[in-house]
Amino acid sequence: MVKFQSASFWMGALTDLKARGVEDVLVTVTDNLNGFTDTIKSVFSDSTTQICVVHQIRNSCRYVVWKEKKEFLADLKNI
Repeated sequence: MVKFQSASFWMGALTDLKARGVEDVLVTVTDNLNGFTDTIKSVFSDSTTQICVVHQIRNSCRYVVWKEKKEFLADLKNI
């Protein structure tokens, strides 16, 4: 079974892309997987990495008090 959520998998995939002729990746958007940004930087050193907005929102929701979560999410939909 291939684990797509491992930095080592992505190291191989990115190295393969570079070997196939990709010279540079300007921007990457990730889910903030541990080590993924470092992996990208080690293969494509000039790349800029940002965290996916959906993942940022999902991660921030865990800090909302449970009683207020439904109202918070309803307000968030308006944004």
